Amino acid sequence: MDQQPDRPADPLRKRDAAPEKRPPESRPSEWRVSDRERDAAVDILAAALAEGRLQPHEHAARVEAALRARTAGELEVLTADLPAPVPGREEREREERAEWYAEWRHWLGGLLVMTVIWGVGCVSDGELRFYWPVTPLAIWAAVLGAAALRPRDGKGDDTV
Repeated sequence: MDQQPDRPADPLRKRDAAPEKRPPESRPSEWRVSDRERDAAVDILAAALAEGRLQPHEHAARVEAALRARTAGELEVLTADLPAPVPGREEREREERAEWYAEWRHWLGGLLVMTVIWGVGCVSDGELRFYWPVTPLAIWAAVLGAAALRPRDGKGDDTV
C-alpha cells in the first residue's frame, strides 16, 4: 500500500480547492446579466433619448454597448448618469388600480372575519341575530367607493 508522506498543510495552495465563494454584496458588478436586464437598460436609454437627456448618436452607442454587455458593471456604467425614468400615466393608473383592488381585498378579509364572529355568536345563542357587520362594511365600502370617484389632482400628469 502506497503511503504518502505527511505534508504540512499549505494555506496558499488552492489548486485542488473549490473556487472561492464571496458574499453577493461583494461582487454584484461581476455578475453576468440576462437578456431581460439588457432590455431594461435599453428601455432606460430609450426613455432618456425621448426626454432629451441623450443625443441620438450617444444613444445608439450606448444601446450597442448595452446589447454587448456581459456583466452588471458594464450595464451600470451605461445608465449611471441618467435618472430613473418617470412612470407614465398608464403605469400610474395601473398602480392606483392595483392599490384600489388591494383595499377591496382587505374589505373582503374584514367581511370574512366579521361574518365568522357574527356566525359564532348566532350558533352560541341558538338563534339568528341581526347581521351587525353590515354597518361597518357598508361604511368601509362607501369610503372605498368615494376614494375611487374622487377627482384626481393632476400632479405628475404628463400632459402638456
